[in-house]
Amino acid sequence: MSPRLWSLARQLLVLQLVVVAVLVAGGVGAAYVQISQANQRSARDKVLAVAWTVARMPAVADALRLGDPSAVLEPVAEQVRLATGTDFVVVMSPAGIRYSHPNRAEIGQYFRGHITEAVAGHEVVETYTGTLGPSIRSVVPVQRDGRVVGLVSVGVTLVAVDRDLRRQLPLLLAAAAVALLLAGAGTAWISRWLRRQTRGLGPAQLARMYEFYDAVLHAVHEGMLLLDRDRKVQLVNDEARRLLDLPDDVVGKRVDLVGLPDSLGESLAGDRRRTDEIHLCGDRVLVVNEAPAAWEGRELGTVVTLRDHTDLQALTGELDSVRGFAESLRSQAHETANRLHTVISLVELGRTEQALDFAAAELAVAQRLTDQVVGGVGEPVLAALLMGKAAQASERGVDLVVDPNTEVTETGIDPRDLVTIVGNLLDNAIDAAVAGPAPRRVEFTARTVDGEMVMSISDTGVGLDPADVLRAFERGWSTKGGGGLIGRGLGLALAGQAVRRHNGTVEVTTEPRTTFSVALPA
Repeated sequence: MSPRLWSLARQLLVLQLVVVAVLVAGGVGAAYVQISQANQRSARDKVLAVAWTVARMPAVADALRLGDPSAVLEPVAEQVRLATGTDFVVVMSPAGIRYSHPNRAEIGQYFRGHITEAVAGHEVVETYTGTLGPSIRSVVPVQRDGRVVGLVSVGVTLVAVDRDLRRQLPLLLAAAAVALLLAGAGTAWISRWLRRQTRGLGPAQLARMYEFYDAVLHAVHEGMLLLDRDRKVQLVNDEARRLLDLPDDVVGKRVDLVGLPDSLGESLAGDRRRTDEIHLCGDRVLVVNEAPAAWEGRELGTVVTLRDHTDLQALTGELDSVRGFAESLRSQAHETANRLHTVISLVELGRTEQALDFAAAELAVAQRLTDQVVGGVGEPVLAALLMGKAAQASERGVDLVVDPNTEVTETGIDPRDLVTIVGNLLDNAIDAAVAGPAPRRVEFTARTVDGEMVMSISDTGVGLDPADVLRAFERGWSTKGGGGLIGRGLGLALAGQAVRRHNGTVEVTTEPRTTFSVALPA
């Protein structure tokens, strides 16, 4: 198999082993050189110290005065050589004629090396090739009464120095082998750990997987959050940042501490599974789904998906309004048929005048509301909504009254938001009036004042508890039972959201009856 196809763990294992081997080899080489240099320095110091010791021995100076110094100096030199472990101890005249040497044949011959500095009273240390081969040697003067009367040279051959170095080499190699074994074991352990973490994939596979996953993550039109088991954000895509208006530094923070609305943050911080749960976030309606993320039976965290249903919710509101209009038309058709049958029956009975009076009275009642709405409300969408809601209210036994002083011109407010606000407030008021005692009544008034459209809706229901006023526009809060978070408690929340989107205000009063007052910049 080509090394390029190896897993990342195997490639790193081989690379680390090569690096460790090179480092250990380099370390052994450097240590070998350092030990060699240290041995040579030690040899230099040793031969110099032995040479000065011999040169300062009184017996040596006395022997140099004799006619045949060799008889006395040769045994002394040999004894010193054996005792100090050096290779030669040579005592010579200032002219360089040897009086002692390990090889007796060399006694009386000239010394091979530099002695000029020693004759002048200085010491000499050098590496030179003599009769015993290359050696590290020292030459020092033997002085008597201030005069140089002889010279002493002590040396150690390089072969001996290398022999000492070779004796230390096994220990050095053993240390290198131990270092290699430890490094190899550590590298193998890291490789196994890395193989588990990377699932045995190679660098090319990991890079391709990252590119594909990253592209998919940022291409999907749903927001996505990945939370770990501590509910901390580990990953967030572009759509989630847009929908939740998240800052750049959310990764690593708990999901309830990144600036989400309280209801959404508390919901995501919990550990229960969610399916199609609706939340209001800023001016958006979001559908939240949450599912656990697991790998090979081990839970890794949670995947949260977000879908923007703002436009869908607005369209749903409009559909509800249209459905209401259809229901009102059906009701009106039914009532009209009943009245028409009554008129026809009166005519057939010959009571034409009574038939005309009945028809005129019914027409006046219906036309009065139409004229009042059309005459006072110049916003077509709002006028149509009021007519439809009036028919719905009438069918449920509630009288929807439009204040005669209502006067609204075209406002320029988004018709969908207007339907959301007024439609939900009227539905809420009609439901409250139905639950209250007779006579059941809902009053609507609106007018344009100083560039603002001010609306007021009140009902004769049982009323809203003052303690619940602040909660009335929260998602999921409702005075009605059943339906859950999706079925109940969303209408007023959507209305409040639409009001905030237009920088408007909502005020709720509970005395003498529950009244919702809305002010929107026209």
